[in-house]
Amino acid sequence: MEPQRIMVWDLPIRLFHWLLAVLVTAAVITGKIGGGAIVWHGRIGLIVLGLLTFRIIWGFVGSTHARFASFIPTPGSVRDYLGGRWRGLGHNPLGAFSVFGLLALIGLQVGTGLVANDDIAFRGPLYALAGSDLSLTLTSIHRLSVNLLIALIVLHLAAILFYTFVKKERIVKPMIDGHKEFADEPALPPSGGGKAALIVALALACVSVYLGSGAWLAATPVPVTAPAAPAW
Repeated sequence: MEPQRIMVWDLPIRLFHWLLAVLVTAAVITGKIGGGAIVWHGRIGLIVLGLLTFRIIWGFVGSTHARFASFIPTPGSVRDYLGGRWRGLGHNPLGAFSVFGLLALIGLQVGTGLVANDDIAFRGPLYALAGSDLSLTLTSIHRLSVNLLIALIVLHLAAILFYTFVKKERIVKPMIDGHKEFADEPALPPSGGGKAALIVALALACVSVYLGSGAWLAATPVPVTAPAAPAW
């Protein structure tokens, strides 16, 4: 059967993928440098928060293969994949584990970073909500879990190299132009993820950045308590 060229990854997913790759790299570098770079580390973290929010929303309202329901791994799908029986256009079951793992770890990094502090000059924008003790605990988690994130990223890159050079599968090119070639039975192009869904996802991403920035805390009026009358 003549291979079909099917649009699999929509433009929002492709932009999300490459922006996240660049920004997570920048966040790791600025975090390791520390000092003055930590300010940029915090700013990058807020943008990543917006990207994650967008991806989560897009995972429900986006096009077919962007939706989480289309690639949630199950024991049956994993068995089929390992046995060479799995057929699909989106993430394969093992790739799905990588996607969910990366999203979870990056989310952990962002969440803990919002309330972290460096004991010198930097405090996360939501530090006031956590307080000193909880902030110290979450700062420790933030610093330790980044090593797990780096390990997973390295594993992700190793898997890409394996599929590219050993299995001879083109998995990078589709994330650039969005298309895959499918040689089995005819496949339908993805549906969904229209303009309304995109506007909703972008709006909620912007809201998450605003909330994460802590600007709303500064705008909250602080009640003023009148001084107590002298006892005399």
